[in-house]
Amino acid sequence: MTPPTEPDMQPGPLPAPGAAPGHFVSAEPFDPAAESPGLAGGLGGAAGGQASQLRIMWIKFRRHRLALISAVFLIVMYTTLLITEFLAPYRLEDHDYTAIYAPPQQVHLFHDGSFVGPFVYGQSVTLDMVRLKRVYADDRSDVQKIRFFCHGTPYRMLGLIPGDLHLVCPAEGGRFNLLGTDRLGRDILSRILYAARVSLTIGLLGTFVAFSLGILIGGIAGYRGGWFDVAMQRTIEVIQSIPSIPLWMALAAIIPLTWSPIFVYLGITVILGMLDWTGQARAVRSKLFSLREEDYVLAAELMGARPQRIIWRHLLPGFMSHLIASASLSVPGMILGETALTFLGLGLRPPITSWGILLTEARGINIIALYPWLLWPMVPVVLVILAFNFFGDGLRDAADPLR
Repeated sequence: MTPPTEPDMQPGPLPAPGAAPGHFVSAEPFDPAAESPGLAGGLGGAAGGQASQLRIMWIKFRRHRLALISAVFLIVMYTTLLITEFLAPYRLEDHDYTAIYAPPQQVHLFHDGSFVGPFVYGQSVTLDMVRLKRVYADDRSDVQKIRFFCHGTPYRMLGLIPGDLHLVCPAEGGRFNLLGTDRLGRDILSRILYAARVSLTIGLLGTFVAFSLGILIGGIAGYRGGWFDVAMQRTIEVIQSIPSIPLWMALAAIIPLTWSPIFVYLGITVILGMLDWTGQARAVRSKLFSLREEDYVLAAELMGARPQRIIWRHLLPGFMSHLIASASLSVPGMILGETALTFLGLGLRPPITSWGILLTEARGINIIALYPWLLWPMVPVVLVILAFNFFGDGLRDAADPLR
């Protein structure tokens, strides 16, 4: 009995005696995308051998939903740094002495059963002589409608471009403090938005300093070895054995009090970078120890390539994905370091505003008990740290070839 044949299949030679019958060979050209639909679909319609490393990393990364959401959140956060003046209802230096320690105002849509739109009630203030605090109460007869895309206090965008357009403004003659005010009557929401510029950028700059030192020192130690490697390892061990807070205090004390705010900002950035480079240097060193014995490194040396070219063109790209993932996990450490350093009074100083400086307003237990809205700056710190950690986990999984 002759077995059936498919239209695109042609029978091969007769099987040998004792062999299993029914084996056929296709005469059509081999198409990996057609023969492996699961692999092709997983790579977005491309064959496995044709997809670049970056494309494979992106496909693996977007499967990590939490990391993808975190990446979008971080992009939005860093984009807002360019338009802080437009988003903030008030300027950084604006204050209202008639609204000191004012609580957050609740946004309403309906007044006496009729739709009005987003508005807040005006607030009347009385003095509580028992608890020695101001007591604010909503004045339901004073309806203050919130304005959007309105002209308010003038500003200079990024200190360069003049303007007065705001996303949201209070009513004419009214005020709008969504998150309350501080001891000088300054709007908490506006100060959080302005402080994000310092806290978020100091994390990136500190990570850049740490990675520059780590790649340079770790690369030389891992490729050259010898006395330089021994000296660097002993130096790293000494630095890592010193407790962080005393080391921060010693380095922060070096910054002169007469420095301008921008130099203090750069000084704190360098301090944070100098404390974090040791871990990156050891990671680069250990990786180069394994990669420098590969055949392509020997081939580059025989062709006369200099050590600098071998490190930057051949060795570092081999584990750059790991460095990128490590960098994303180092940024939250930098942000927390600046916040802690400033909270202890050793970091940035006014008129620079960061999330750490805003949290110094809530150091006393009495302040927290009476004015809990001063802890609002803690919320963006927690959200950004979590977003960076989830983003780093997604990058690390995407860069891992074994996953």
